[in-house]
Amino acid sequence: MSLPVHPIITLLTDFGLKDVYVGVMKGVIYQINPNINMIDLTHEIPAQNIVAGRFSLMNAYSYFPEGTVHIAIVDPGVGTQRRAIAIQYKNSYFVGPDNGLLTGILEPVLDYNSNCNSKSLDKSEITAIELNHPQYWRTSQPSTTFHGRDIFAAVGAHLASGIPLEQLGTPIDPKTLVKLSLPPYQFTDFGIEGCIQYIDGFGNLVTNIPGKAVAEKNWYVRISKGKKKKNKKQKHKKYAKKDSKKSKIKLQEKAQILSDLSCLIASGQTYGDVPSGQFVALVGSHHWVEIALNGGNAQQKLNLDWGAKVSVISYS
Repeated sequence: MSLPVHPIITLLTDFGLKDVYVGVMKGVIYQINPNINMIDLTHEIPAQNIVAGRFSLMNAYSYFPEGTVHIAIVDPGVGTQRRAIAIQYKNSYFVGPDNGLLTGILEPVLDYNSNCNSKSLDKSEITAIELNHPQYWRTSQPSTTFHGRDIFAAVGAHLASGIPLEQLGTPIDPKTLVKLSLPPYQFTDFGIEGCIQYIDGFGNLVTNIPGKAVAEKNWYVRISKGKKKKNKKQKHKKYAKKDSKKSKIKLQEKAQILSDLSCLIASGQTYGDVPSGQFVALVGSHHWVEIALNGGNAQQKLNLDWGAKVSVISYS
């Protein structure tokens, strides 16, 4: 006799656990279907940090079975004219605000950097719905400050219980979904330029440079913290000349300081490739280039924040 299959809902929010918000959402879901299994991805997204929520969701959803409903709420625009949406992508479902939180998962299909024109959109892969059928909300008069309870939790529960996505609202063009204006990583004559897109609880700095871009290469990370305005070409030439003299960085050495405004960090495979208290750049389990401090907090030590620019330099 086979075990019954229970639907799964994951929850990702910036609510924290001090208040009752997460528990109330779970109560709404259980009122609709007490057989739903709920998994907390995290409720510790930094308050109103949509970029962090986007990164966390797009790096977590693929580890769940097909049919899982992912409710994600980082919603500083709650109660405004921003749309409430649900998306089906690769047999997974996503429910949340249309503010860029959910669109990270669609980047393999939608080429936002060229207005979605350079890649063909397989409509069978993506369905997007505006959640404007209030019969599937907790109440037809939702709070203007808690759509997580009154719209997203209820819709997610109905979706996990078998209500067809198309029944929950009206279809919208996936190309009209809000995206975050994150600067893309770029290849240059001197390597790859990117930025910090996420900072985890250990203080590891996760860049937007994919690990595949440095596969089978010798490489290191350069961090420039200067504020002096210089001609971009001259600046690159200056750094390239200095970098060439320091290209073969030994992992047992500390981050090399080029000036009070810049440093180099050698690459490795694991955090333990360097002694405690030293920096290492590596490809993390999320498959992005990451900067870490063995036994410490790289963010605090380097005083970097979200969006800070970084470069990867490869050498032979």
